[in-house]
Amino acid sequence: MPLILSMASYTVMQFCDRIFLSHYSSVAIEAALPAGILAHTAVCFFQALASYAGTFTAQYHGAGRPAEGVRSSAQGIWLALFAWPLMAALIPLGWLVIRTSGHSAEVIAAERTYFTILTAGGVMVTLNAAIGGYFIGIGKTSVNFLSNFVGCGSNVLLNWVMIFGRWGCPSMGITGAAYATLISGVIAILLQLGMMFFEPAVRAAWRERGLRVVAVDWPQLGQILRFGAPAALQTLLDLSVFTVFVFLTGKLGDLALAASNIAFSINNLAFSPLLGFGMAASTLVSQHLGAGDPDAAWRAGNTGLLFGLVYMGVIGSTFVMFPGFYFELFHSANATFSADELLKLGRVMMCLMAAWGLLDTLTIVLEQALKGAGDTKFVMLYMTTLGWTVLVPGSVVLTYRGASIIALWCWMAFYVMVLCSGLVWRWCSGKWRTIKMI
Repeated sequence: MPLILSMASYTVMQFCDRIFLSHYSSVAIEAALPAGILAHTAVCFFQALASYAGTFTAQYHGAGRPAEGVRSSAQGIWLALFAWPLMAALIPLGWLVIRTSGHSAEVIAAERTYFTILTAGGVMVTLNAAIGGYFIGIGKTSVNFLSNFVGCGSNVLLNWVMIFGRWGCPSMGITGAAYATLISGVIAILLQLGMMFFEPAVRAAWRERGLRVVAVDWPQLGQILRFGAPAALQTLLDLSVFTVFVFLTGKLGDLALAASNIAFSINNLAFSPLLGFGMAASTLVSQHLGAGDPDAAWRAGNTGLLFGLVYMGVIGSTFVMFPGFYFELFHSANATFSADELLKLGRVMMCLMAAWGLLDTLTIVLEQALKGAGDTKFVMLYMTTLGWTVLVPGSVVLTYRGASIIALWCWMAFYVMVLCSGLVWRWCSGKWRTIKMI
Protein backbone atom coordinates (compact mmCIF):
# COMPACT_ATOMS: atom_id res chain seq x y z
CA MET A 1 0.00 0.00 0.00
CA PRO A 2 2.79 2.54 0.70
CA LEU A 3 4.25 1.81 -2.75
CA ILE A 4 0.88 2.35 -4.39
CA LEU A 5 0.33 5.58 -2.43
CA SER A 6 3.86 6.67 -3.29
CA MET A 7 3.18 6.27 -7.01
CA ALA A 8 -0.22 7.91 -6.52
CA SER A 9 1.56 10.97 -5.10
CA TYR A 10 3.55 11.15 -8.35
CA THR A 11 0.27 10.91 -10.23
CA VAL A 12 -1.29 13.80 -8.32
CA MET A 13 1.88 15.86 -8.80
CA GLN A 14 1.96 15.30 -12.57
CA PHE A 15 -1.80 15.81 -12.85
CA CYS A 16 -1.60 19.19 -11.08
CA ASP A 17 1.48 20.09 -13.11
CA ARG A 18 -0.39 19.50 -16.38
CA ILE A 19 -3.48 21.41 -15.16
CA PHE A 20 -1.35 24.41 -14.15
CA LEU A 21 0.44 24.39 -17.51
CA SER A 22 -2.80 24.06 -19.47
CA HIS A 23 -4.15 27.14 -17.69
CA TYR A 24 -0.88 28.99 -18.30
CA SER A 25 -1.00 28.48 -22.10
CA SER A 26 -1.99 25.94 -24.73
CA VAL A 27 1.64 25.88 -25.91
CA ALA A 28 2.81 24.76 -22.46
CA ILE A 29 0.45 21.78 -22.28
CA GLU A 30 1.27 20.80 -25.88
CA ALA A 31 5.01 20.85 -25.06
CA ALA A 32 5.01 19.33 -21.57
CA LEU A 33 4.22 15.69 -22.40
CA PRO A 34 6.51 15.23 -25.44
CA ALA A 35 9.43 17.01 -23.77
CA GLY A 36 8.82 15.30 -20.43
CA ILE A 37 8.65 11.86 -22.06
CA LEU A 38 11.82 12.61 -24.04
CA ALA A 39 13.65 13.68 -20.85
CA HIS A 40 12.48 10.53 -19.09
CA THR A 41 13.70 8.49 -22.07
CA ALA A 42 17.15 10.09 -21.72
CA VAL A 43 17.47 9.08 -18.04
CA CYS A 44 15.34 5.91 -17.81
CA PHE A 45 18.15 3.46 -18.67
CA PHE A 46 20.28 4.78 -15.81
CA GLN A 47 17.29 5.02 -13.49
CA ALA A 48 16.32 1.39 -14.12
CA LEU A 49 19.93 0.24 -13.73
CA ALA A 50 20.38 2.04 -10.40
CA SER A 51 17.04 0.78 -9.09
CA TYR A 52 17.87 -2.84 -10.00
CA ALA A 53 20.36 -2.83 -7.14
CA GLY A 54 17.23 -2.95 -4.98
CA THR A 55 16.32 -6.32 -6.53
CA PHE A 56 19.61 -7.71 -5.20
CA THR A 57 18.86 -6.10 -1.84
CA ALA A 58 15.48 -7.89 -1.81
CA GLN A 59 17.06 -11.27 -2.57
CA TYR A 60 19.75 -10.79 0.10
CA HIS A 61 17.03 -9.71 2.54
CA GLY A 62 15.07 -12.88 1.76
CA ALA A 63 18.27 -14.92 2.23
CA GLY A 64 18.95 -13.32 5.65
CA ARG A 65 22.10 -11.42 4.57
CA PRO A 66 21.32 -7.75 5.34
CA ALA A 67 24.91 -6.44 5.08
CA GLU A 68 25.11 -7.69 1.49
CA GLY A 69 21.88 -5.85 0.76
CA VAL A 70 23.38 -2.59 2.06
CA ARG A 71 26.45 -3.12 -0.12
CA SER A 72 24.28 -3.74 -3.19
CA SER A 73 22.33 -0.52 -2.68
CA ALA A 74 25.58 1.42 -2.26
CA GLN A 75 26.57 0.21 -5.72
CA GLY A 76 23.26 1.50 -7.03
CA ILE A 77 24.11 4.95 -5.67
CA TRP A 78 27.51 4.83 -7.38
CA LEU A 79 25.83 3.85 -10.64
CA ALA A 80 23.49 6.85 -10.31
CA LEU A 81 26.42 9.22 -9.85
CA PHE A 82 28.50 7.67 -12.65
CA ALA A 83 25.56 8.13 -15.01
CA TRP A 84 25.17 11.90 -14.52
CA PRO A 85 27.70 13.01 -17.20
CA LEU A 86 26.29 10.43 -19.62
CA MET A 87 22.77 11.84 -19.22
CA ALA A 88 24.01 15.39 -19.83
CA ALA A 89 25.78 14.19 -22.98
CA LEU A 90 22.40 13.12 -24.41
CA ILE A 91 21.00 16.66 -24.38
CA PRO A 92 22.15 17.58 -27.95
CA LEU A 93 20.55 14.37 -29.25
CA GLY A 94 17.29 15.38 -27.59
CA TRP A 95 17.48 18.80 -29.24
CA LEU A 96 17.79 17.06 -32.61
CA VAL A 97 14.69 14.94 -31.94
CA ILE A 98 12.70 18.02 -30.92
CA ARG A 99 13.87 20.04 -33.93
CA THR A 100 12.73 17.32 -36.35
CA SER A 101 9.38 16.69 -34.60
CA GLY A 102 7.30 18.82 -36.94
CA HIS A 103 5.74 20.74 -34.04
CA SER A 104 5.14 24.49 -34.24
CA ALA A 105 8.04 26.86 -33.49
CA GLU A 106 6.51 27.98 -30.17
CA VAL A 107 6.00 24.40 -29.01
CA ILE A 108 9.55 23.42 -30.04
CA ALA A 109 11.05 26.31 -28.03
CA ALA A 110 9.08 25.28 -24.92
CA GLU A 111 9.95 21.59 -25.42
CA ARG A 112 13.66 22.37 -25.70
CA THR A 113 13.69 24.36 -22.45
CA TYR A 114 11.72 21.78 -20.48
CA PHE A 115 13.76 18.85 -21.82
CA THR A 116 17.13 20.50 -21.15
CA ILE A 117 16.43 21.37 -17.51
CA LEU A 118 14.97 17.96 -16.66
CA THR A 119 17.74 16.00 -18.36
CA ALA A 120 20.55 18.10 -16.85
CA GLY A 121 19.08 17.37 -13.41
CA GLY A 122 18.40 13.71 -14.18
CA VAL A 123 20.76 12.58 -11.40
CA MET A 124 17.91 13.34 -8.98
CA VAL A 125 15.82 10.64 -10.63
CA THR A 126 18.60 8.03 -10.56
CA LEU A 127 19.56 8.72 -6.94
CA ASN A 128 15.92 8.51 -5.88
CA ALA A 129 15.66 5.13 -7.64
CA ALA A 130 18.86 3.77 -6.04
CA ILE A 131 18.12 4.87 -2.46
CA GLY A 132 14.43 4.07 -2.73
CA GLY A 133 15.36 0.64 -4.07
CA TYR A 134 17.03 -0.19 -0.76
CA PHE A 135 13.89 0.46 1.29
CA ILE A 136 11.70 -1.35 -1.23
CA GLY A 137 14.06 -4.32 -1.13
CA ILE A 138 13.86 -4.68 2.66
CA GLY A 139 10.10 -4.08 2.69
CA LYS A 140 10.14 -0.68 4.48
CA THR A 141 8.13 0.95 1.73
CA SER A 142 6.61 3.56 4.06
CA VAL A 143 9.94 5.41 3.80
CA ASN A 144 9.46 5.75 0.05
CA PHE A 145 5.91 6.93 0.55
CA LEU A 146 6.92 9.57 3.11
CA SER A 147 9.81 10.98 1.08
CA ASN A 148 7.90 10.96 -2.20
CA PHE A 149 4.78 12.41 -0.60
CA VAL A 150 6.77 15.34 0.80
CA GLY A 151 8.69 15.77 -2.45
CA CYS A 152 5.58 15.65 -4.63
CA GLY A 153 3.66 17.94 -2.28
CA SER A 154 6.44 20.50 -2.45
CA ASN A 155 6.45 20.14 -6.24
CA VAL A 156 2.76 21.03 -6.49
CA LEU A 157 3.30 24.13 -4.36
CA LEU A 158 6.45 25.15 -6.25
CA ASN A 159 4.67 24.64 -9.58
CA TRP A 160 1.92 27.03 -8.54
CA VAL A 161 4.49 29.58 -7.35
CA MET A 162 6.95 29.32 -10.24
CA ILE A 163 4.58 28.78 -13.19
CA PHE A 164 2.24 31.67 -12.38
CA GLY A 165 4.65 33.91 -10.43
CA ARG A 166 3.29 33.93 -6.87
CA TRP A 167 4.82 35.20 -3.62
CA GLY A 168 7.25 37.53 -5.42
CA CYS A 169 8.56 34.85 -7.81
CA PRO A 170 8.56 35.80 -11.51
CA SER A 171 6.10 33.99 -13.78
CA MET A 172 8.24 31.33 -15.48
CA GLY A 173 5.69 29.06 -17.20
CA ILE A 174 7.08 25.73 -18.35
CA THR A 175 10.59 26.73 -17.20
CA GLY A 176 9.28 27.14 -13.65
CA ALA A 177 7.63 23.71 -13.85
CA ALA A 178 10.98 22.13 -14.75
CA TYR A 179 12.88 23.85 -11.93
CA ALA A 180 10.13 22.94 -9.46
CA THR A 181 10.60 19.28 -10.40
CA LEU A 182 14.35 19.43 -9.70
CA ILE A 183 13.98 21.22 -6.34
CA SER A 184 11.35 18.77 -5.12
CA GLY A 185 13.63 15.90 -6.20
CA VAL A 186 16.41 17.23 -3.97
CA ILE A 187 13.99 17.39 -1.03
CA ALA A 188 12.92 13.76 -1.50
CA ILE A 189 16.51 12.51 -1.78
CA LEU A 190 17.65 14.31 1.36
CA LEU A 191 14.80 12.73 3.31
CA GLN A 192 15.67 9.27 1.97
CA LEU A 193 19.36 9.65 2.81
CA GLY A 194 18.59 10.83 6.30
CA MET A 195 16.39 7.82 7.00
CA MET A 196 18.88 5.44 5.39
CA PHE A 197 21.68 6.58 7.72
CA PHE A 198 19.53 5.67 10.73
CA GLU A 199 18.52 2.25 9.40
CA PRO A 200 19.74 -0.49 11.84
CA ALA A 201 21.13 -2.75 9.07
CA VAL A 202 23.06 0.17 7.56
CA ARG A 203 24.55 1.16 10.94
CA ALA A 204 25.44 -2.46 11.72
CA ALA A 205 27.12 -2.91 8.33
CA TRP A 206 29.05 0.35 8.85
CA ARG A 207 30.30 -0.79 12.28
CA GLU A 208 31.34 -4.16 10.86
CA ARG A 209 32.93 -3.08 7.58
CA GLY A 210 33.46 0.69 7.76
CA LEU A 211 33.97 2.43 4.43
CA ARG A 212 34.14 -0.90 2.63
CA VAL A 213 30.36 -1.23 2.79
CA VAL A 214 29.89 1.91 0.67
CA ALA A 215 33.05 1.68 -1.47
CA VAL A 216 32.85 0.79 -5.14
CA ASP A 217 32.68 -3.02 -5.40
CA TRP A 218 33.45 -3.96 -9.00
CA PRO A 219 32.33 -7.63 -8.78
CA GLN A 220 28.99 -6.56 -7.28
CA LEU A 221 28.63 -3.83 -9.90
CA GLY A 222 29.26 -6.51 -12.51
CA GLN A 223 26.40 -8.62 -11.15
CA ILE A 224 24.05 -5.66 -11.13
CA LEU A 225 25.01 -4.87 -14.72
CA ARG A 226 24.62 -8.50 -15.78
CA PHE A 227 21.01 -8.75 -14.62
CA GLY A 228 20.09 -5.08 -14.58
CA ALA A 229 21.37 -4.00 -18.01
CA PRO A 230 18.79 -6.07 -19.95
CA ALA A 231 16.02 -4.70 -17.72
CA ALA A 232 17.31 -1.15 -18.11
CA LEU A 233 17.72 -1.52 -21.87
CA GLN A 234 14.19 -2.87 -22.15
CA THR A 235 12.91 0.14 -20.21
CA LEU A 236 14.78 2.50 -22.52
CA LEU A 237 13.63 0.84 -25.75
CA ASP A 238 10.07 0.42 -24.50
CA LEU A 239 9.84 4.06 -23.50
CA SER A 240 11.46 5.07 -26.79
CA VAL A 241 8.59 3.34 -28.57
CA PHE A 242 6.08 5.40 -26.60
CA THR A 243 8.13 8.57 -27.21
CA VAL A 244 8.00 8.00 -30.97
CA PHE A 245 4.23 7.50 -30.70
CA VAL A 246 3.77 10.76 -28.74
CA PHE A 247 5.87 12.79 -31.17
CA LEU A 248 4.00 11.32 -34.15
CA THR A 249 0.71 12.63 -32.75
CA GLY A 250 2.15 16.14 -33.07
CA LYS A 251 2.17 15.75 -36.87
CA LEU A 252 -1.64 15.47 -36.86
CA GLY A 253 -2.25 19.08 -35.75
CA ASP A 254 -2.61 21.11 -32.55
CA LEU A 255 -6.00 19.64 -31.63
CA ALA A 256 -4.81 16.03 -31.97
CA LEU A 257 -1.61 16.78 -30.03
CA ALA A 258 -3.43 18.56 -27.20
CA ALA A 259 -6.17 15.91 -26.93
CA SER A 260 -3.66 13.06 -26.93
CA ASN A 261 -1.40 14.77 -24.38
CA ILE A 262 -4.31 15.52 -22.06
CA ALA A 263 -5.64 11.96 -22.36
CA PHE A 264 -2.22 10.49 -21.52
CA SER A 265 -1.95 12.90 -18.56
CA ILE A 266 -5.31 11.62 -17.31
CA ASN A 267 -4.15 8.04 -17.93
CA ASN A 268 -1.39 8.63 -15.39
CA LEU A 269 -4.10 8.45 -12.73
CA ALA A 270 -4.29 4.75 -13.56
CA PHE A 271 -0.78 4.04 -14.82
CA SER A 272 1.41 5.32 -11.98
CA PRO A 273 -0.36 3.45 -9.14
CA LEU A 274 -0.18 0.31 -11.28
CA LEU A 275 3.60 0.71 -11.17
CA GLY A 276 3.23 0.50 -7.39
CA PHE A 277 1.46 -2.86 -7.71
CA GLY A 278 4.23 -3.97 -10.09
CA MET A 279 7.01 -2.84 -7.75
CA ALA A 280 5.36 -4.65 -4.85
CA ALA A 281 5.04 -7.84 -6.89
CA SER A 282 8.65 -7.55 -8.04
CA THR A 283 9.94 -7.09 -4.48
CA LEU A 284 7.98 -10.03 -3.02
CA VAL A 285 8.94 -12.31 -5.90
CA SER A 286 12.60 -11.39 -5.29
CA GLN A 287 12.36 -11.93 -1.53
CA HIS A 288 10.64 -15.31 -1.84
CA LEU A 289 13.07 -16.53 -4.48
CA GLY A 290 15.97 -15.38 -2.29
CA ALA A 291 14.44 -17.47 0.49
CA GLY A 292 14.15 -20.46 -1.88
CA ASP A 293 10.32 -20.48 -2.11
CA PRO A 294 9.18 -20.13 -5.75
CA ASP A 295 5.60 -21.17 -4.90
CA ALA A 296 5.26 -18.17 -2.58
CA ALA A 297 6.76 -16.00 -5.35
CA TRP A 298 4.06 -17.28 -7.74
CA ARG A 299 1.30 -16.43 -5.26
CA ALA A 300 2.77 -12.97 -4.64
CA GLY A 301 2.84 -12.14 -8.35
CA ASN A 302 -0.74 -13.32 -8.85
CA THR A 303 -1.96 -11.35 -5.83
CA GLY A 304 -0.39 -8.16 -7.16
CA LEU A 305 -2.06 -8.84 -10.49
CA LEU A 306 -5.49 -9.36 -8.89
CA PHE A 307 -5.35 -6.11 -6.92
CA GLY A 308 -4.12 -4.24 -9.99
CA LEU A 309 -7.03 -5.47 -12.09
CA VAL A 310 -9.55 -4.45 -9.43
CA TYR A 311 -8.02 -0.99 -9.18
CA MET A 312 -7.93 -0.52 -12.96
CA GLY A 313 -11.53 -1.66 -13.27
CA VAL A 314 -12.65 1.04 -10.84
CA ILE A 315 -10.60 3.92 -12.27
CA GLY A 316 -11.32 2.84 -15.87
CA SER A 317 -15.06 3.04 -15.26
CA THR A 318 -14.71 6.73 -14.36
CA PHE A 319 -12.95 7.33 -17.69
CA VAL A 320 -16.03 6.03 -19.51
CA MET A 321 -18.65 7.71 -17.33
CA PHE A 322 -17.07 11.15 -16.75
CA PRO A 323 -14.82 12.10 -19.71
CA GLY A 324 -16.15 15.66 -19.73
CA PHE A 325 -15.14 16.23 -16.11
CA TYR A 326 -11.55 15.21 -16.80
CA PHE A 327 -11.12 17.21 -20.02
CA GLU A 328 -12.70 20.39 -18.63
CA LEU A 329 -9.86 20.55 -16.10
CA PHE A 330 -7.32 20.97 -18.90
CA HIS A 331 -8.92 23.29 -21.45
CA SER A 332 -6.84 26.42 -22.05
CA ALA A 333 -8.57 29.76 -22.57
CA ASN A 334 -6.20 30.76 -25.39
CA ALA A 335 -6.44 27.47 -27.32
CA THR A 336 -7.04 27.60 -31.07
CA PHE A 337 -9.81 25.00 -30.78
CA SER A 338 -13.03 24.81 -28.78
CA ALA A 339 -13.75 22.74 -25.68
CA ASP A 340 -16.38 20.79 -27.65
CA GLU A 341 -13.83 19.85 -30.33
CA LEU A 342 -11.42 18.71 -27.63
CA LEU A 343 -14.05 16.64 -25.82
CA LYS A 344 -15.26 14.98 -29.03
CA LEU A 345 -11.85 13.37 -29.44
CA GLY A 346 -11.40 12.94 -25.69
CA ARG A 347 -14.50 10.76 -25.21
CA VAL A 348 -13.24 8.16 -27.68
CA MET A 349 -9.72 8.24 -26.21
CA MET A 350 -11.03 7.72 -22.68
CA CYS A 351 -13.04 4.66 -23.76
CA LEU A 352 -9.96 3.23 -25.45
CA MET A 353 -7.88 3.88 -22.32
CA ALA A 354 -10.41 2.06 -20.16
CA ALA A 355 -10.30 -0.93 -22.52
CA TRP A 356 -6.54 -1.21 -22.84
CA GLY A 357 -6.05 -0.35 -19.15
CA LEU A 358 -6.92 -3.88 -18.03
CA LEU A 359 -4.47 -5.30 -20.56
CA ASP A 360 -1.88 -2.74 -19.45
CA THR A 361 -2.33 -4.00 -15.88
CA LEU A 362 -1.30 -7.50 -16.95
CA THR A 363 1.69 -6.06 -18.79
CA ILE A 364 2.96 -3.80 -15.98
CA VAL A 365 2.57 -6.22 -13.06
CA LEU A 366 3.89 -9.31 -14.85
CA GLU A 367 6.78 -7.41 -16.45
CA GLN A 368 7.91 -6.27 -13.00
CA ALA A 369 7.35 -9.70 -11.43
CA LEU A 370 9.51 -11.34 -14.13
CA LYS A 371 12.23 -8.73 -13.60
CA GLY A 372 12.14 -9.43 -9.87
CA ALA A 373 12.78 -13.09 -10.69
CA GLY A 374 15.78 -12.15 -12.84
CA ASP A 375 14.05 -13.02 -16.14
CA THR A 376 15.26 -9.74 -17.60
CA LYS A 377 16.60 -11.01 -20.94
CA PHE A 378 13.24 -12.43 -22.02
CA VAL A 379 11.41 -9.25 -21.00
CA MET A 380 13.92 -7.12 -22.90
CA LEU A 381 13.89 -9.18 -26.10
CA TYR A 382 10.14 -9.73 -26.19
CA MET A 383 8.96 -6.20 -25.36
CA THR A 384 11.60 -4.47 -27.47
CA THR A 385 11.00 -6.66 -30.52
CA LEU A 386 7.25 -6.20 -30.34
CA GLY A 387 7.46 -2.43 -29.86
CA TRP A 388 9.79 -1.81 -32.78
CA THR A 389 8.20 -4.31 -35.17
CA VAL A 390 4.52 -3.67 -34.40
CA LEU A 391 3.75 -0.34 -32.71
CA VAL A 392 6.33 1.96 -34.31
CA PRO A 393 6.07 0.78 -37.97
CA GLY A 394 2.28 0.71 -37.80
CA SER A 395 2.11 4.17 -36.24
CA VAL A 396 4.47 5.63 -38.84
CA VAL A 397 2.47 4.15 -41.72
CA LEU A 398 -0.83 5.40 -40.28
CA THR A 399 0.55 8.89 -39.69
CA TYR A 400 2.00 9.36 -43.14
CA ARG A 401 -1.10 7.94 -44.80
CA GLY A 402 -3.14 10.69 -43.14
CA ALA A 403 -4.95 8.53 -40.59
CA SER A 404 -6.77 10.19 -37.70
CA ILE A 405 -5.52 10.36 -34.13
CA ILE A 406 -8.24 7.83 -33.19
CA ALA A 407 -6.85 5.34 -35.70
CA LEU A 408 -3.43 5.79 -34.11
CA TRP A 409 -4.89 5.13 -30.66
CA CYS A 410 -6.69 2.01 -31.89
CA TRP A 411 -3.36 0.70 -33.14
CA MET A 412 -1.88 1.35 -29.68
CA ALA A 413 -4.71 -0.68 -28.12
CA PHE A 414 -4.01 -3.60 -30.47
CA TYR A 415 -0.30 -3.47 -29.59
CA VAL A 416 -1.04 -3.58 -25.84
CA MET A 417 -3.28 -6.62 -26.35
CA VAL A 418 -0.55 -8.55 -28.18
CA LEU A 419 2.11 -7.43 -25.67
CA CYS A 420 0.29 -8.63 -22.57
CA SER A 421 -0.47 -12.06 -24.06
CA GLY A 422 3.23 -12.97 -24.29
CA LEU A 423 3.98 -11.84 -20.74
CA VAL A 424 1.05 -13.89 -19.41
CA TRP A 425 2.41 -16.94 -21.24
CA ARG A 426 5.93 -16.43 -19.85
CA TRP A 427 4.70 -16.01 -16.28
CA CYS A 428 2.49 -19.10 -16.48
CA SER A 429 5.30 -21.17 -18.03
CA GLY A 430 7.26 -20.94 -14.76
CA LYS A 431 10.66 -20.72 -16.47
CA TRP A 432 11.60 -17.86 -14.12
CA ARG A 433 11.47 -20.21 -11.11
CA THR A 434 14.94 -21.66 -11.76
CA ILE A 435 16.91 -18.42 -12.30
CA LYS A 436 19.65 -17.86 -9.67
CA MET A 437 20.76 -14.30 -8.99
CA ILE A 438 22.69 -14.69 -5.71
